[in-house]
Amino acid sequence: MLVLKLAIVPAFILGISLAGQRWGPAIAGWLSGLPVVAGPILFFMAREQGAPFAAEAAVATASAVCGSIVFSAAYSWAATKHRWPLCLLAAAVAYFLTVAVLAWLAPGVMVAALMSLALVVVAPKLFPDVEASMSPGPMPRSELAVRMVAGATLVFLATWFASSLGPRLSGLVAMFPVLGTVLAVFSHRHAGAAFTTQLLRGMAAGFYAFITFCVVLALTLAPWGIGASFAAAIVAALAVQGVAKWLLLRPRA
Repeated sequence: MLVLKLAIVPAFILGISLAGQRWGPAIAGWLSGLPVVAGPILFFMAREQGAPFAAEAAVATASAVCGSIVFSAAYSWAATKHRWPLCLLAAAVAYFLTVAVLAWLAPGVMVAALMSLALVVVAPKLFPDVEASMSPGPMPRSELAVRMVAGATLVFLATWFASSLGPRLSGLVAMFPVLGTVLAVFSHRHAGAAFTTQLLRGMAAGFYAFITFCVVLALTLAPWGIGASFAAAIVAALAVQGVAKWLLLRPRA
């Protein structure tokens, strides 16, 4: 389990970083919307704490999409004037304030999904307008390694504290923007504010699949069991992600 926790997210960070260089920030951000961090965390919760625990956590994780979008928007606006340390501080404060409100509201699965979907729909208007950014040149291997180590560290800390917080708070912690933090900071340093804003905006557009994944888990974990539920959630998320990408590209085509 520990090896999986420390390997999955760094590998995905490597893939997204290379995708950003090859195809640009929009594609990298869209890929980041997949449940590659929260998905494994919820799986580990299901294995270690039981399916009902993970099902309740999945509801909170679905609602915490709102926090992740607020994080991205806050970072992007701060990046128009400030360097990455202040941007990260502003984004983290915005995220935890949002999560505190969500913990107090404790919405059910359908309300959580509708809240998050509504924010995903309006998300493109929450970001500052920036000029189109070209993909940056190849980054040093040392920076790729640091990105991967940072991602592994953050996911380890998230799972470590989640186990003692109960299902609802664990679900909110599972949605902590690990990828958003690593990719935003390093992209800001390496490629500038415009590239980072485009990446984070693209990430918000990818959350349709993430919400689908969480809703399927919340509804099927208890009756279906871990294996069947996660398989169905993955298939549903990939299908929604493909449809969402086709709809996003259709007007441009």
